[in-house]
Amino acid sequence: MLVTARAPEGAEWCLTWNHSVTGGHVADCFVNREGRMILARSYLHDFSAGLGEVEGRGGRLVSAPGGGYWLEDIDDAIEGNALPVRIGRPSTDHRLSVGGRQHRLSPRAVGQRVHLVLTPE
Repeated sequence: MLVTARAPEGAEWCLTWNHSVTGGHVADCFVNREGRMILARSYLHDFSAGLGEVEGRGGRLVSAPGGGYWLEDIDDAIEGNALPVRIGRPSTDHRLSVGGRQHRLSPRAVGQRVHLVLTPE
């Protein structure tokens, strides 16, 4: 267990990292909606290598202050309330922000597959 944090109804948490090709900032933000883990929005610094809208997925594109784009209102339920993530090398610097705290994952689990899990209270 790398991180345990409370995420009550309506709480948001974000997984952020540096794109492995461009080094630009990327984020996926989730919310607890009625005990379900929902991908609510994503931040993209640009539309390079593998970034952009996913065909068939909801959401709307909004310019972000200071550059980049937010895909808002995605509202995509995460199956089983668990998202597998391969933690990247130190330059990728995976971070989890929840409850006003940021947890750096790369120094603790580089190269490992971890799961972000929302468990009911």
